[in-house]
Amino acid sequence: MAGRHFDEWQVGDKLTHEIRRTVTEADNLFFTVMTHNPQPLHLDVEAAKESEFGQILVNGTYTFSLMVGLSVGDTTLGTLVANLGYDKLVMPKPVFIGDTLHATSEVIALRESKSRPDTGIVTFLHEAVNQRGEVVCRCERSALLKKKG
Repeated sequence: MAGRHFDEWQVGDKLTHEIRRTVTEADNLFFTVMTHNPQPLHLDVEAAKESEFGQILVNGTYTFSLMVGLSVGDTTLGTLVANLGYDKLVMPKPVFIGDTLHATSEVIALRESKSRPDTGIVTFLHEAVNQRGEVVCRCERSALLKKKG
């Protein structure tokens, strides 16, 4: 499904994205290594066992990236000019290997672009939710979208 244009959104629109993903050890390992993050909580099983979590903790930037990625097909695919910013990023619960995540999105603001009349800014509240219904990541994303006209 292609994303929506600016003029197809209304404040209060809510979506539960159908795509889900179970986080694997390989996902966490590859992302952590690719981003040069040496945090033992993400890479070292023995160090992670000694932490308050007792197991490998999934890299938070992977969780954030997955959350946004799960939303793209329904929100901005093919209509995005640029992501303008991510605000109020929080991770209220940890993510572990084997957790299955899905994402939700809500439009919390709309604004016509002053400098580009063929576009507008949509602000989404994205949330990643695990299989227990716990929000594990949340942020606001401002996206510059094309208008349909």
